[in-house]
Amino acid sequence: MQKELTAVIREFGSSGTVLENGKRNVIKIFPLGVINANVKSFKIPKFYNKIVYRYFRKSKAKRSFEYANILMQNGIGTPQPIAYFENYDTVGLHDSYYVSEHLQADLTYRELVETDYPDTENILRQFTAFSFQLHEKGIEFLDHSPGNTLIKKNEEGKYDFFLVDLNRMKFHKQMSFETRMKNLSRLTPKKEMVMIMSDAYAKLYSRPYVEVFDKMWGYTSQFQERYFRKRRLKKRFIFWKK
Repeated sequence: MQKELTAVIREFGSSGTVLENGKRNVIKIFPLGVINANVKSFKIPKFYNKIVYRYFRKSKAKRSFEYANILMQNGIGTPQPIAYFENYDTVGLHDSYYVSEHLQADLTYRELVETDYPDTENILRQFTAFSFQLHEKGIEFLDHSPGNTLIKKNEEGKYDFFLVDLNRMKFHKQMSFETRMKNLSRLTPKKEMVMIMSDAYAKLYSRPYVEVFDKMWGYTSQFQERYFRKRRLKKRFIFWKK
């Protein structure tokens, strides 16, 4: 497989099916034997970061690969990691890629926020249990946001959850209540969704519902306030440049 993987990376710019083409990263799908490989190309770092990623810090691709393996060792869902690649120039890291098995999901958490998806409350309660297990294992997924959880209905009629975009995590011996609640603050601006998640989390954590809701909704409101403030400032800056 090493030969096939190397060929995929070498031909990344000219082949493959584009899944996402963002400002920072590009994700493409490639056939790889009997599976489809999901290949994420990270943005080429600026001069300073080229040096940082060579000598002082692991690349995003390497962290993604290592964190995926840690998640799997802890029984936390994520697409099967396959490999990572790093290419260097005379200064430092030039480009890097994370390769995992492509997972065809039924939806992401985002659909629960933006659509009237059937069985939403049931999914939310199961997702909250998934997040609770993540916290119990001391894993703080720093990009715990709507697009980074893939959801797939299994043969038993329940739901399986898979984390993606894995390069930012912290690992704790034990996560505090504050850290747990803050970790769930970026998922939805909808109060009714936070109420369901708070109820599910409170039962699992043996805390009063009011205490869990107040803290989760408080952090959610703070995040939304910061998010929309940044958007307003960005619009003003663009208007000023024009």
